[in-house]
Amino acid sequence: MARTIAYWTTTVILGVMLLMSLSYLTGSEEVVSGFAKAGYPQHLRIVLGMLKPAAGIALLVPGFALIKEWAYAGVTFAWMMAFISAYTGGEPARIWAMPLVLLALLAVSYATRPPSRRLSTGRAASPVRTSGV
Repeated sequence: MARTIAYWTTTVILGVMLLMSLSYLTGSEEVVSGFAKAGYPQHLRIVLGMLKPAAGIALLVPGFALIKEWAYAGVTFAWMMAFISAYTGGEPARIWAMPLVLLALLAVSYATRPPSRRLSTGRAASPVRTSGV
């Protein structure tokens, strides 16, 4: 039961945070200047504004195990780069710590996901055999 609560709590928080990335598409001065300050091209803002919410939806809906794996990987890379960019850019700790917190939540979500949300290898596990030949 605790595993299920941990999974859904972290996954819903992550899904909401990823859906909030739709704000990248608004072209608001705050978002545009944030990307410019980090030295990112504005087309990255558009790409992330589409892909991060898509990843959030993929994590929340049932099925699509392969897409979920890609979403976990893509979000991991995006938040790792956000941390590196903020930290090396001299941002205060309250800014660069957020991607680390989100990465920790992502790790909990990934580790506690139920079997129905995992990618099946399609192979039965077999014991390691040593040959006496």
